[in-house]
Amino acid sequence: MPATTQSRARAATDTAMEIVRLAPEASFKTKAYDALKEAILKMDIYTTPDPVMLDERALSEKLGVSRTPIREAIAMLEQDGLVKSVPRRGIVVVRRTKAEIVDMIRAWAALESMAARLITQTARKRDITALRDYFKDFHKDRLPQDHIEEYSKANIAFHQALISLSESQVLVNMTSGILLHVRGFRQLTIGRSERIAASLPEHLAIIGALEERKTELAEKFARDHTLGLAAYVETHGDGLFG
Repeated sequence: MPATTQSRARAATDTAMEIVRLAPEASFKTKAYDALKEAILKMDIYTTPDPVMLDERALSEKLGVSRTPIREAIAMLEQDGLVKSVPRRGIVVVRRTKAEIVDMIRAWAALESMAARLITQTARKRDITALRDYFKDFHKDRLPQDHIEEYSKANIAFHQALISLSESQVLVNMTSGILLHVRGFRQLTIGRSERIAASLPEHLAIIGALEERKTELAEKFARDHTLGLAAYVETHGDGLFG
């Protein structure tokens, strides 16, 4: 086949084929960042007044990578505001002040109330009703205050489920950055008698309003429930560690 004919055939083939460029495999830095961020977001950093420190060498061994991608991942986490470098001490997971926590909880209340609004408009009835499963083991014969740790986990899972059920990725992304801190203070306060007595009835009221598609009421119940946490932290936050 003459050279010009081959060139035309190759050009025609190239024009006809639609090839999506292959994405490069995630780097060790990215994998380390994802793993560390997930681990940090699961930590209970407010259960003790002591700082939560990260050790590069230990992290390197646990993740099975060199310390270079660990340092790069930590730099990314520092940009996210999750950790900070402390001279002569190392890397510490960032904890917020009481005022910052109250501000975050109020923001969460606004976002969660919008999630409740969206749920009443778009979620399937069976998915809303499934929210009751988080509290099915708690009732008058098995009170939450008698099973604090178990109820605390159900409480956190319920609030995360509300955000997820909204099916708004924007809400999910916006709450992920404050989840670590809001969750930590929910866990700290849930065992206080002033909070836990009202917790289950308030949760069930939110679910009931969602099931009945009472948008304004569901939005109000969700917002007021979380604002109650903000008010409690604002009043009692200084003594939560002791």
